[in-house]
Amino acid sequence: MTMAENTALELVAANGRPVRHTDLADAPLAVRELTVSYGQKPAVFSLDATFAPGRLAAIVGPNGAGKSTFLKAALGMVPKLSGQVIVFGQPLAAARHRIAYVPQRASVDWDFPTRVIDVVLMGMYRQLGLLRRVSAKQRDAALACLARIGMEDFSDRQIGQLSGGQQQRVFLARALAQDADLYLLDEPFAGVDAATERAIIDVLKAIRDEGRTVVCVHHDLTTVAQYFDDVLLLNVHKIAEGPVEDVFTAENLQKTYGGRLAAVHIDQLRLDPQ
Repeated sequence: MTMAENTALELVAANGRPVRHTDLADAPLAVRELTVSYGQKPAVFSLDATFAPGRLAAIVGPNGAGKSTFLKAALGMVPKLSGQVIVFGQPLAAARHRIAYVPQRASVDWDFPTRVIDVVLMGMYRQLGLLRRVSAKQRDAALACLARIGMEDFSDRQIGQLSGGQQQRVFLARALAQDADLYLLDEPFAGVDAATERAIIDVLKAIRDEGRTVVCVHHDLTTVAQYFDDVLLLNVHKIAEGPVEDVFTAENLQKTYGGRLAAVHIDQLRLDPQ
C-alpha cells in the first residue's frame, strides 16, 4: 500500500467509518460524512461522494440544495461541522496545488482595476511568488490560455469593461493557467450567451480528454446528458451519483426536485422513465 493510500484510509477510519483504500487512492476528489451548516440549518448533510479521474461531472439540484456550499467546503472556503475531504488520496492541504477553482461570476468584484492578462497571470502565482517579475515565457503561456478560450485580443482590456460572458471566459483562462489536475467550477454557464457556453464546454471537454477531472455546479437540466459524463444529484443529502446514463433518470430527478420539477419539461431531457 502506498503512502497516499495509507493516508486516505487513515482519514476515513479516523472519522469512524473505514472505507477500502482502493475507493479513494485514485479519486481526484472524495468526501465522506460531509456536513456543513449555516446556523441551525444544514446546507449539506452527511454527504458521501466520489469523483472519478478523467471525467466531466455535474452537481445538480434545486436552489438551496447545497451545491455551491459543497464546492466551497471541499476547498476549505467554508467550515464543515464534520467529515473528511480527500484529494488524490491526500488531505486537502497537501493537494491544494492540484486544484483550480472558478467561482460564480456574481461573487467577483469586477470593478477592481486590473487587466485581463493580469487576471490570467494570477493563476500562475505559485510559479511567480510574491515579488517576482513576469517573464516573457509566462506571459506567452497566459496569452495561450486566453487564446484557448478565444480572448487573446482582449489581453490589455480592463476586466470590468468586458461582458459577463467574456469575464467568465477570462476566469476559465486563469484556471487553465494553473495547469491543475482537478477543476472545480461553480455555475460556469450562468448568465452567458450561447457562443460563450459552447466555448466553455469545448474547453472543459478538452481538459477532460487530457485526463484531468472537471466538476461543475450546473443548473440547466436540458444540457446535462449532452455535456457531462457523471452527475451528483444533491438536495442537502445525496440523492444519487454515477454515470449520467444510469443516474440521470426521471425517478431520481423527482426525488431531487420534488414538486419543483413541474417547471421542467421532462420530455426535453430524454430521460429513461424507469
